[in-house]
Amino acid sequence: MLQYYNNGTTEKASLEPVFNYFWNIPNINVYVAIVPDRMHYLDLGLYRYQIEFTKKLLFETEGRSLVDKMNRRITLIPRHSELKIFSGGLQSIALLTADNYRNIMKVMVFVVDDLLNKDLSEVYVKWNEMYLLSRQETFKESDLKNFQEAIEKWANLFIKLFGQFSNSDFKLPKLHSWVHHIVDTIREFGAINGYTTETYEALHKTYVKIPYRLSNKKDVEEQMMKTIRRKAIIKQNDFKKKFKTPLKFNYSSKLFEFDISEAFEFIDKYKNETNLDEKMIKGLDHFIQSLDSYFDLLKISTAQGCHIKIYRSVTLENRAILRTTNMFHKRPWFSNISVTMNDEELFEYQSDNGICYAQTLLITEVFLKKEKSLHLALVQWYDFISKRTPFVYGCPLLKLTEVYNFIEIEAIEDIVHIVPQSLFRIYPYYF
Repeated sequence: MLQYYNNGTTEKASLEPVFNYFWNIPNINVYVAIVPDRMHYLDLGLYRYQIEFTKKLLFETEGRSLVDKMNRRITLIPRHSELKIFSGGLQSIALLTADNYRNIMKVMVFVVDDLLNKDLSEVYVKWNEMYLLSRQETFKESDLKNFQEAIEKWANLFIKLFGQFSNSDFKLPKLHSWVHHIVDTIREFGAINGYTTETYEALHKTYVKIPYRLSNKKDVEEQMMKTIRRKAIIKQNDFKKKFKTPLKFNYSSKLFEFDISEAFEFIDKYKNETNLDEKMIKGLDHFIQSLDSYFDLLKISTAQGCHIKIYRSVTLENRAILRTTNMFHKRPWFSNISVTMNDEELFEYQSDNGICYAQTLLITEVFLKKEKSLHLALVQWYDFISKRTPFVYGCPLLKLTEVYNFIEIEAIEDIVHIVPQSLFRIYPYYF
């Protein structure tokens, strides 16, 4: 800091040209005495500035219409079990919590895609790269070098893009401390995860704020302790259940049930007489042909006496919930999944490090007379748009194919979040 002050270049380090009293006192370094806290520096600090400046930039460019367009895009982001959906957009960011901002980070790069210019998309990409590096558990010297480079790339673009909107000309203490001192702090004290307030804030919310809000505000301590005790008992019971011999799959909400001999009539009846989502209609259209192909693969010679059940959802072994439903809180939800390829298939198809992606259309349980019951999902496969540019913003750039197959539910690696570009643009691509 003193060097920037003496050289008259304080603006390059986001500093005010003011002499610091502590410079006269030997062996005192305020940046060692006070370590940066990631949650307040990034989540509730610099990222909030970035959102505010983005809204100002959009308003300055095309007025309110472009800000409304951004908010509309946020509301259209598909549901995912580990993602908070902001149904009203970002109308009032003053009320957002650190967890809210972390949820926004996951989708904002897609929201601003082609909204204004390449720099706007890039500043969110560079933020995510920097933020992910900040959450590493350990750092080697090479990691610190990469981290510092990532910080500077984001900061330079941040200042270039939003320079006109900072009343202080970016003389922000959090920006200065993060850019110029966080790497030295890590060298001195270790990974940031070891001295962030995220853990303690989360515990305070779980064990103080929420129990207090659930009380009637009379005899508060006693009510809070009862609430915490009940949660602990439930958690302990869940832990015990986890180590019992579990059912492989836990189905819920049966939608349809029919014999294979009645399949054509049953499918035609439900397609015409019920209000089904187009994805479920697509699944029913390909049901019989895909099941025949699967039986051929297993060399099942006859389907006589075969009975079919189709469900709304199933809980997988990793406790993720796979959904294929026309309406879930007023919106359809058809889960996207990742599937690990067989070794012999790795060289036949383009994949993401051995992982392929698909959209689930139907969840079925198939009962055969002389065979074990089959737990299957009818899926429509994604493929990469281009071998030359398979990834955008670090995510696979995909398109839906016209390839439909039944796969074993056990083969599903996990539920994944895929964002259709068609929500925002005319392109039928997916991130």
